[in-house]
Amino acid sequence: MHYTHNFNPTISDEEVFEQIVLEKSSIGYYTLPLQDISEYQEYAKGVKQSNVVVIGIGGSTLGTYAIYKFLKHSKELSKKLYFLETTDPIDIKSKLEGIDLEDTLFVVISKSGTTIETISIFKYIHSLVTIDATNTVVVTENDSKLNLYAQKNGMKSFTIPKNVGGRFSVFSAVGLLPLALVGIDIAEILRGARGVYESFFAKEEEYKQLLKKARFFVEYKNKFNINVVFSYSSRLEGFNKWYIQLWGESLGKIDINQTHQGLTPIGIIGPIDQHSFLQLIVEGKRDKTVTVIKVENFDNDLKIPPVTLEGLEELDYLHEIEFASLINKQADATITSINNLQDIPCDVITIDGVCESAIAGLMFRYELLTSLCAKFMYIDAYDQPGVESGKIILKEKLGKKV
Repeated sequence: MHYTHNFNPTISDEEVFEQIVLEKSSIGYYTLPLQDISEYQEYAKGVKQSNVVVIGIGGSTLGTYAIYKFLKHSKELSKKLYFLETTDPIDIKSKLEGIDLEDTLFVVISKSGTTIETISIFKYIHSLVTIDATNTVVVTENDSKLNLYAQKNGMKSFTIPKNVGGRFSVFSAVGLLPLALVGIDIAEILRGARGVYESFFAKEEEYKQLLKKARFFVEYKNKFNINVVFSYSSRLEGFNKWYIQLWGESLGKIDINQTHQGLTPIGIIGPIDQHSFLQLIVEGKRDKTVTVIKVENFDNDLKIPPVTLEGLEELDYLHEIEFASLINKQADATITSINNLQDIPCDVITIDGVCESAIAGLMFRYELLTSLCAKFMYIDAYDQPGVESGKIILKEKLGKKV
């Protein structure tokens, strides 16, 4: 991974780093890159179905989708992976129409075990196909009601550790199990995350980069409150969605002084949004930082063919240029145009290629960055009281006494 930046906060990092080291003993996501994954790998070997359907919402699906979306067109996968993650009836029906439910393994994921959206969809699946231990596996906390359901029905279950929050759970069974089921190399995923983990906690390059970036974001949060991730690959669309949840739900909090805090995440895709949102960045209000994410090696040699179009001969200079080169030059043009203005904070992350370790390293990097920002803001990155209040209201509206 290559990294460049144009901001230089100056305050010391040591105290916050010590807090993160201390937190590592109680917050479980930090050490997930070090876990034994043999249980997931062995289970995956025995699954015969051609389709895998993940039933979950939010943190139960977004991270898995981010990795799958990034890799699926570059890998010869053994199975197809689908996600049922919304109660939109049109979405549910349209997705299920294209799936042979008799040749499907259902992976039901809910940390609490009682997530209304997840259980509602699972109930609907029950009405369409026989659900039993041969076609259903559960991922939940070990003492949840969903786990009790699995035990009563003889279903295999995998545990989400209590100290791993949903939006930080992609490197637990939540993400690793479905990805292993379709043939993605989860050992390589953890290798990518572990590289970032080791660099950060050894106070090497990741430590320097992440502390500098986190401190800048917090020091200038009142001026640059919007953090734009500009990903130059459509394959990173899932990562953008995951980042928005991670950033928004972790950092939108009330601090120890009862002050409302938060950094607003925006995820856009280049070059598509280069022709829309870039205008707002360049000439709009100076309230945004920009992180450009590039892919160094697309492992694809698709070229612009030497076809001359009548009346458009002036564009013949495009002949034989690889599309991978074109998109990276578009990214470079965006970076240069922003840096030339000298008043928009901008950094660039260049990931090595379209592979498991690259996307995993990027995601673990953002998890660490989120935790660091929360420390500087004196907030708890791992709760979500604003979301929980909405869940209570929903249950009341549905007629449940709470």
